[in-house]
Amino acid sequence: QVQLVESGGGYVQPGGSLLLSCAGSGFTFSNYGMSWYRQTPGKEREQVAAITTDGGATHYAGFVKGRFTISRDNARNTLYLQMNNLNTDDTAVYWCNVPIGRWGTWGRGTQVTVSQ
Repeated sequence: QVQLVESGGGYVQPGGSLLLSCAGSGFTFSNYGMSWYRQTPGKEREQVAAITTDGGATHYAGFVKGRFTISRDNARNTLYLQMNNLNTDDTAVYWCNVPIGRWGTWGRGTQVTVSQ
C-alpha cells in the first residue's frame, strides 16, 4: 500500500530553520516526481516545491524560492525540504505528495509553527 509519512515539523522563531522529511513506502520511490504542499487555515492548499525523479530539476513557489531547498534520497525512499529563514507566513501544515491515484497520495502532514 502506498504510504507517505512526514516528520520534522515543530516550533521555531522567525529566522530559524527546520528540515522536513517524507518517508515513502509501497511504491518504487525513484519512479515518481515528488512535491511538498502546505496549508494555513482559511487558505487553499498550495504547492511549495517539486522535484523530478532523479532530483535533476526542481521547482519552487515564489514565496519560498531562495529560502527552501527540496531534495531526495532515493536509496532511503525519502524526500526532504530544508526550510531556512522562516517567517510567520510559513506557519502551516506541510504535506508531501506522490502522483499516484486521482488526487495523488498524501501523508498526514507535519505542523510548522513560526512565531516569536
